[in-house]
Order: sequence, then C-alpha cells, then structure tokens
Amino acid sequence: MSVTETRPAPAPELTHREILEILVGLLAALFTAMLSSTIVSNALPTIIADLDGSQTQYTWVLTASLLATTVSTPIWGKLSDLISKKLLVQIAIVVFVIGSALAGMAHNVPFLIGARVLQGLAMGGLMALAQAIIGAAIPPRDRGRYSGYMGAVMAVATVSGPLIGGVIVDTSWLGWRWCFYVCVPLAVISLIVLQRYLHLPLVKRRVTMDYLGAILISVAAGLPLIWVTFAGHDFGWFSWQSALFVGGTVLFGILAVVVENRAAEPLVPLKVVKERTTALAIVASLAVGVAMFGSALFLGQYFQIARGYSPTEAGLLTIPMMLGSFLGSVGSGQMITRFGKWKRYLIAGGVLLVAGLVVLGTIDHTSPYWYVGSGMLAMGIGMGMMMQNLVLAVQNTVDVSEIGASSASVSFFRSLGGAVGVSVLGAVLAVRVKDLLIQGVLATPGGAETARKLQEGGSDGPSLLDVNHLPPQLAELVRQSYGDATGRIFLIAAGCALVSLIAVLFIKEVPLRRTVAKLDEPVELD
Repeated sequence: MSVTETRPAPAPELTHREILEILVGLLAALFTAMLSSTIVSNALPTIIADLDGSQTQYTWVLTASLLATTVSTPIWGKLSDLISKKLLVQIAIVVFVIGSALAGMAHNVPFLIGARVLQGLAMGGLMALAQAIIGAAIPPRDRGRYSGYMGAVMAVATVSGPLIGGVIVDTSWLGWRWCFYVCVPLAVISLIVLQRYLHLPLVKRRVTMDYLGAILISVAAGLPLIWVTFAGHDFGWFSWQSALFVGGTVLFGILAVVVENRAAEPLVPLKVVKERTTALAIVASLAVGVAMFGSALFLGQYFQIARGYSPTEAGLLTIPMMLGSFLGSVGSGQMITRFGKWKRYLIAGGVLLVAGLVVLGTIDHTSPYWYVGSGMLAMGIGMGMMMQNLVLAVQNTVDVSEIGASSASVSFFRSLGGAVGVSVLGAVLAVRVKDLLIQGVLATPGGAETARKLQEGGSDGPSLLDVNHLPPQLAELVRQSYGDATGRIFLIAAGCALVSLIAVLFIKEVPLRRTVAKLDEPVELD
C-alpha cells in the first residue's frame, strides 16, 4: 500500500529587486575570489624574483590555491544543505580577506603559499555557495538570466585578472603586494551587503557531516594535482613514483565511492551524480575548466614571451575572450529565461568552444592578431554559454534540499579539470619548448654546448623566461619556441572540448520548473 504525501507549502518567492540586492553582494564576493586566482599569473615572475623563490615554488603558488579550491568545494556545498547558507558565505568571505591580507604581507614564498591555501579554501566556498544560494532563492525557470550574470562575472574576473595584475606590476608606486590587497575592500563591501539583504528560509534538521568521505575525496583529488606538478621535472611520467601517485588516486577514489554510498549524509550524493544529466554535466565541466583556467594563463604567457608585449598589453589583448564570455553568458541566460529552452545553448557553446580552441591550436609566433582574436572570441562565447548553464541543467533535476551538494559537484569537477589541465598543459608546453629550442640552438654555429646545457637544465627556468635580458639571438629563439609550442596545448584542450560537446549532445532537456522546490511532484511512501 502506498500513501501520497504532499510537501509543505513553499516560502514566498523573492521579487526581482530582492534577488538583485542579494546578487550585488554575492557577485562582488565571487568576483574578488575568481580575480584572486588569476591576478597573479602576469605578476608571478616579479613576485618570485622579489622573494627569491625557485621554479618549483613558482608552480606551487598557482597550484596551492587551485588544490585548496578543488578539495574544499564539495565540503562547502554539503554544509550549505545542512546549515545556514548566509553564515557559511560570511565565513568564506572572512577567510578570504584574512588570506588576501596575509598574502600581501608575505616575506617569503612558503608563507605566500600558505596564504594562497587560505584564499583557495575561501574560493571553494564562495563558488559553491553562490550557486547554492541562487538555486535556493530562484526557480529554475527564472534562473537563466541570474545564472548568466554569475557566469559573466566569473568569466570577466578570470580574463581581467591578468590585465589588472599586469597594470599593478607595471605601476611602480603600487607594487605586486597590491595584487592581493586590491581584493580586500570589495570583499568587505560584499560582506556588508549580504548581511543586510540575504535572507533565506532555513530548514532546521540534525546536522551530520561525512568526515571520512571529506578526507578520502580530498586525498583522491589532491594526489593527481601533486603528481602532474612534479612529474616530468623531479621524476618521469612513467616511473615508480608516478605509479604510486596514480595507484593511490585510484585506491582513494574507490574508497571514497564506497564510503559515500553508505554515508547517511554523503558529501557527494551518488544518487544525484548517477543521474544522467548530472553525470554528463560533470564530464562537460571538466573541459570547461581546462578552457577557463588555462586560457588566460597560457595566452598571457604567449603574448608576453612569444610576442614581446608588456603584462598590461598582454591583458588588453585578451579582451576578445572577456567580451565573448560576457556575451555568451548573459545572452544565453536571457534567452533561456525568455523561452525556457536551454540545451540548444549548451550545444552551441560546445561547438564554439571547440572551434575557438582549434583556431588557437594553429597559432605560432607569427600569427596575426585578428586570427588569434577570432579564436579567443569564439572560445569565450562558448565558455560563457556552457559554464553556468551546465549548473542550471543539474539544479533543475534536484530538490532545493540537495541544491548545494549537486551544484558543488559540478563546480568540483570543473575546478579539478582546470587544475589538472593547467598542470598537464604546462608540462606539455615546457617539453615542447625545450625540444624546439634545442633544435634551434643546434642549427646555429657552435650551438652544441648551449644545447647540452639546455638539455640538462630544461627550458622553462626563470633565466629563459626573462627574455629581455637574454642575448638577442637566444632571446629570438626563445620567443619563436614559445610561440610555436603554444598551439599544441590548445589542440589538446580542443580534444577535451570535443568530449564535452559529445556529453551535452546526450543530455536530456527537461522543462525548467517554476518553483524552487520540486513541490509539483508527489512523494510515494510505502
């Protein structure tokens, strides 16, 4: 015998003005968090030189925050389903302010890396909680345009970060420490706005946290990031050390699945992840993460090293990608809210993302800017159309009680894809640059000895990156090598984007509901 039970009546829906008041504070916090992850990309050579850091520390300043963001995202997302989202987002902002202030005061690289870990923990919270709050406050049918605003903010912050960092470094009276201090005032303003305007109904229930699952997921996500950071430099890709990292990742991943399948309050609810829409969205998000985090980093490097532009100029030259991301995110969000159809924009975004990355995969050190710019524009539009709409597709299939964990699952895999992708693509770029540089040196008279030193010491050391202080002939070879090697990593990213396009083709379009909770579906109780 079964009894049909209807859930309690929902809380009153928020007005457009009330939603915008919440979004002002939420997007301000999200913008500063995303900005902090990319603002150091153009400033990092100056920072490492000033703090007397090594090449390994150079990598870890970037990787530490991405690692902390990745492993903390699902934890924040699950907590948002159990306790007050307002309290959690305020804690995340406070932690971010503390981490940013400490990073600006860093007197050595290990201290800076520790501060970046604090920033990364807060970034994971802000990314997960922003999506959870939007999911808890706005029905899916109306969520498109608001998710579009969020996607636009994330895209603009990702692309404008290198530009702002370059301007700060090039402005002598500011100095690199303001790359971290500049994020603090906006974060404080967002904290005040959210305290005033963010009011969400709190469903009180017993809080249980899956601590073992949190540990296992963190280890399973962290091991591959550590592996790709050191593989190819400290040990080979095919070595016993690599086998230990890969084996450990698989082992802890299996243990995490077993634990999550049995936990009363799983950190990553497998019943949600097993849903067709969620599983395909996760696959697609991996490639979006590679494009989002890797594009600004490697394009900034391409413009500075291969083409000889300053950090500020390199940031300005990436404007087509920033404009494309803004148009793709906001435009698709408005159209989804107006017509209620969302899959077509995922497909169009996937096609444009692949096309843009293929164009960038063919560039070299002589490519005209209009050609590079067209690739950036197409990639930006595709990235903007896919990023937040993948989260929207997942949120539409779950109840408000699971909105945090499901949204965080997509963000988790997007961050994981970006972190691993950046590390792997960076390793591929370094190997390709070294090969091209050795070929070029061997073709010059008396270049055998220089080629031998490059073979022993690698090509991606700080001395070679400081192109302006190299001998003219060697500097030209370095520029050509970086310019010609960059295309290969974008071709690899295009392959990842093709997988994401195939994934969204198989996503089933479900009409967007007009309520926050799934109240229109009766629950069958035995």
